[in-house]
Amino acid sequence: MIKRFIFWPLFFTCQLIALALVSWHLLAQFHFAYPSGYQLLHLDKHIAEYAPLNRFKEDFEFTAPAEHWRLFGEISDAVQSSGKGLGEISYTLKTGERTALMHEAEIIHLQDVANLIDVFYLTGIICLLIWIGLIAYAYYKKLKLPAVKKILLGFLAGFALVTIVVLAVGPTAVFYWFHVQVFPDGHQWFFYYQDSLMTTLMKAPDIFAFIAILLLSLLILFWCVSLYALNRLLGRAI
Repeated sequence: MIKRFIFWPLFFTCQLIALALVSWHLLAQFHFAYPSGYQLLHLDKHIAEYAPLNRFKEDFEFTAPAEHWRLFGEISDAVQSSGKGLGEISYTLKTGERTALMHEAEIIHLQDVANLIDVFYLTGIICLLIWIGLIAYAYYKKLKLPAVKKILLGFLAGFALVTIVVLAVGPTAVFYWFHVQVFPDGHQWFFYYQDSLMTTLMKAPDIFAFIAILLLSLLILFWCVSLYALNRLLGRAI
């Protein structure tokens, strides 16, 4: 009873969160494949359309794709480093002068994102340590891994339930609800393209969908590999 309703659910939950962290960290080292997303989503055209309309910044439409990739990379590195350097990210005007990419509200928002990522890292590391401990315990106690079919059915059922809830409520409503819950009151998190080069650079939320697909794909790969390894290590229940 304890193994079925406590040990294995905790085991697989920690596994999922730990592997999600590993997947996120690996993608972050490559700036979430932004150049590929840039080409796939035609961000050059998007930037050319909305950058001239920005009410706070000038000349961004004259910057090159390589500059856009660099700027996104610096944003990615900053939020992965507790927000360090966010205010120093800049681009070059036609006059040759350097100017900050983001205004204060954008920097505050990305600092909130960086704080959230810090919490994710702490949670993921804790789950990783617990998962390793549970693997060691299962190996020491000669616990058999549940049948792979049962594991797959459990995850598919959970995924289906989440999908149904999101579709029933509405993806946009869920997206807004999530932001309201995780970000501090009074901190702006929604930006129109005309008010934010950060949002224009990312064509938000499109770039987030691209990153989510990459993250989910990598997570599934790591999960399958780890499940195979666990099956070899612990054996499988009949």
